[in-house]
Amino acid sequence: MTLRRRSFLAACCAVPAIAAVGVGTALRHAQAQSGSPSQGALAGVEGPVRTLDLDWSDAARQRPVPVRLYLPATASAARPAPLVVFSHGIGGSRRGYSYLGSHFAAEGFASLHLQHVGSDRSLWGAGNPLALVGRLQDAAQEAEAIARVHDLRFALTQALDGEFGALLDGQRVVAAGHSYGANTTLLASGARVVRGGRPLDLREPRLRAAIVISAPPFYGESALEPILGPVRLPSLHVSATEDVIRIPGYYSGPEDRVAVFDAIGSPRKTLALFSGGSHSMFTDRAGTGGVLLNGQVKAATKELATAFMRQVLLGEEQALRTWPQRHAALLARFVTAG
Repeated sequence: MTLRRRSFLAACCAVPAIAAVGVGTALRHAQAQSGSPSQGALAGVEGPVRTLDLDWSDAARQRPVPVRLYLPATASAARPAPLVVFSHGIGGSRRGYSYLGSHFAAEGFASLHLQHVGSDRSLWGAGNPLALVGRLQDAAQEAEAIARVHDLRFALTQALDGEFGALLDGQRVVAAGHSYGANTTLLASGARVVRGGRPLDLREPRLRAAIVISAPPFYGESALEPILGPVRLPSLHVSATEDVIRIPGYYSGPEDRVAVFDAIGSPRKTLALFSGGSHSMFTDRAGTGGVLLNGQVKAATKELATAFMRQVLLGEEQALRTWPQRHAALLARFVTAG
C-alpha cells in the first residue's frame, strides 16, 4: 500500500456509512469529536498572559504553519519560560484548547498552539458538503500525519530561534495534543511504524515529555507495543470512560486510550481516566459530556497537566503526588509508574 493511501489515524479514516446517515449527521458527529468551533465554545484569558497570533510558513515545504503563542508576562531572558507545543484534533485550529494555553501561561509555561493546514477547521467549510467524508479521509492519510510532525518541528525551531526565543527555555519543551494531535505528539515523542520493512522515525529530540489526551490507536496496526515501546519520554495520558470516537463507519472506545497507555515504553508514565464525559469534553466545547462535569474535568485536567510538567521539568513532586486525592470523586482510574 502506498504512503499516501495508508492511514496512521483511526478516528477519521473510514466513513463508508455516510449514505445511511446523511452528510449533515456526519458533520455534526465529526465536529463533536474534533471540538471545532461551535456554540458554547469557551473564550478568555487567565492571569498575566500575552496572546499572539503568528502566521509562519515553512518555505522548504511550501506549507503555512499558523500558530498562537500564549506567553507568560513573567518570561524574560533571565527567566525563560518552559514551552508546550500543542497539536489540535482533526478539524481544529490554533485558537482551540484555549483553556489549556491560557492556564499554562498563567502558571509560567509558554504554550504554542499549532494549526495544521491539511487537517484543520477548513475541512468543515471547504467545498461541497457531500465531499466531507473524502476530506476527512484525506486529512487522515499518512502524508498528513507526517506533515503534522514536521509542522511541530518547524514551529518549535521558529519559536526558539525567532523574536521570542530569548523568552523560551529550549531545554524544557513538552509536546501535547488531543485526538489526532495526540497521535502527532506520540510520533514526535518516538513512536515508530514500519513501512517497506524500515522504521519510520519522526522523533523530535528537543522534547522532554509528552501530554497525550484521548489518543486513538494507530490505524491498521494490530500490535501497539512495537510502535509505542520506543516512546521513552515521561508521558501523561488523559481520557474518560465515555471518551468515544464515533463517526459513520468508525468506532473507537476508551479501551483504546488505555491500550495506548499500556503500550508506551516510558518507565515514567501516568494515566488519569475520568468517569463519564465525552471525547470532545477536552476541547473548548462547553457542556459536552455534561455541563457540570465538563467544567470540573477541564479544571482538573489543567491542574494535572501543570503538576506533571512541574514534576518532569522542574523536579517538583508534591502537586502530582496529591492530585488524585484532590480529584478522587471525578476519577474512574489513576495509574502512575516510575
